[in-house]
Amino acid sequence: MRARLAGLGAAALVLVAACGSGSPDAAPGGQPASPTPQSPHTEHSETTAPVKQKPLRAGERRIDVRMPAAYTPSAPTGVGTDDYRCFLLDPKITTDSFVTGFDVKPGNPDVVHHVILFRVPPDQVAAAEKRDDETPGQGWTCFGTSGMGSGGGSIDDAPWIGAWAPGGAEQLYGDGLGEELDAGSRIVMQVHYNLAAGVAPDTSAAMLRITEDPATTVLETKLLPAQVELPCRPGKATDKLCDRAEAMKDLIARFGPSGRTADFLHLLCGSTPPGPVQSCTREIEGTETIRGVAGHMHLLGRSIRIETNPGTPRAKVVLDIPVWDFDNQRSRPISPVTLKKGDTIRVTCTHSQDLRDHVPAFQGQPDRYVAWGEGTTDEMCLGILLVTRP
Repeated sequence: MRARLAGLGAAALVLVAACGSGSPDAAPGGQPASPTPQSPHTEHSETTAPVKQKPLRAGERRIDVRMPAAYTPSAPTGVGTDDYRCFLLDPKITTDSFVTGFDVKPGNPDVVHHVILFRVPPDQVAAAEKRDDETPGQGWTCFGTSGMGSGGGSIDDAPWIGAWAPGGAEQLYGDGLGEELDAGSRIVMQVHYNLAAGVAPDTSAAMLRITEDPATTVLETKLLPAQVELPCRPGKATDKLCDRAEAMKDLIARFGPSGRTADFLHLLCGSTPPGPVQSCTREIEGTETIRGVAGHMHLLGRSIRIETNPGTPRAKVVLDIPVWDFDNQRSRPISPVTLKKGDTIRVTCTHSQDLRDHVPAFQGQPDRYVAWGEGTTDEMCLGILLVTRP
C-alpha cells in the first residue's frame, strides 16, 4: 500500500519538479528567492507571459503538441466549479526517446488551474484511442488521474512527463537526464479548469525537448501526498458541510470516486487529529537520488516543508516554503541528495481557514470542513520529487 496506491495515481496532483536547470530564480537547496504573501489568485497573466525559449542542447529537438480545437469547459457532474478534461495527443515519436525539458502553454490562464502531461505507453494506445472515440466531444472527464489506469506506475513512479501550475515556466532537466517516451507512445494532456472565473474556451499546448541518446539517465517522478483535515473555525461551524461526513459526500458528488482520496490518504499516512498542520512520513524502499523538488497546495495553504530523515542527525531540509504563494509554484533544482532503503522522507503542510476572509475565490462561501479535494477551493498537500535510481 505504501509504495503503490495506484488508485490515487496523480489524484489531481499537480506540478512536476524539474532538476538541473529550473526557473532562473530557483535557488539551490529549495528556498524560494523571495517569499511573497498569499496571492488572491484573481488572474495569471503575469506568470504566463511569453518568454524566449532556452537554446537547444546537443542532440535535442523540439516537438509541439496541442489540443486540436478549442474546448469550452463545464462542470461534468453538474455540481461545483471544476472541470478536469483529458486530451489525447500524438507526439509522433518513432524512436525510443527521452523528454529532457518541457514548456506548457496554457491557452486561457484565467480558467486553467493546472496542466499535467501523462505518458501513454504503446500497449495502452488502443485503449486510449477507444476511450477518446467513445466520449462525445474532445477528450474525456478525468478527475484525479489520466483515466487510463496506472500504466504500471505508482506514486513512487508516476507516469508524468511534465506539468504546469501558476508560476510555471520552461523547464530543462539536467544534462544527461530525461523522462522516458517510447516509440509509438501518446500523451494525455490533463487540464484542470476553474470555472469560478468563467467558462471561456481554451486551447492549451506544450513544447517538449526530445533526445534519442540511449545514454540518457532515466528520471522518475515520486509523489508525496499528505492528508488535509481542516475543521471549520470556532463560531463558524453552523453549516452542514462543517461535518466531515457531509463534506465527504459533497466531494464525491462533485468528483465521483476521486472524492474519496481523503480517506485513502489515511491508509498511506496513518490517521492524525484534524488540525491546520498535517504531515506524512514515507520510508524509502530502494536507493534513489533526489534531483529536483516542488510543493503544491491550494488557496488555504500557508507553508510547506519536505525533510529527509527527520528527527535524526542526518536530517536535511530539501524544500522549505514558509510563505506559500499559489501563483508561484515553480520547481526548485537542488544539489543531489541520495537516500537508501530504510531512510525516510516527510512532507508537512500548514493550512488556514482564516484565508477565506482574504481570498476573493471564497467570497460568499461559508466555512466548511476541508479535506483533500480536486477543486480550486478544496485543498491538497503534495510534495513532488524528481529522482534517479540505479
